[in-house]
Amino acid sequence: MEFSWKADPSAIFSRPLVGAGGGRERCNNTKTCPDIWELDNGDVAVIGHDLTTRYAGNLPDGVNIGIGERLVVIPGAMFRAAKAGDT
Repeated sequence: MEFSWKADPSAIFSRPLVGAGGGRERCNNTKTCPDIWELDNGDVAVIGHDLTTRYAGNLPDGVNIGIGERLVVIPGAMFRAAKAGDT
């Protein structure tokens, strides 16, 4: 079974999924910072460091990076805060 989901480039940012203290403190008040946002269509946008090239040759069995996809890394505290609903 092939996964046929496609990102909708017309979706807009709706709300952040991580509140203050969810990893942003690591940004030292810079204008750029990893982030996780819900889009108005329910999809999620992740802003992180692009490490596609670094991890491409070391992916677990069955994990692939498709054409047009990038592997991004964000702080673990940020992901855990989003998972807990810390907005």
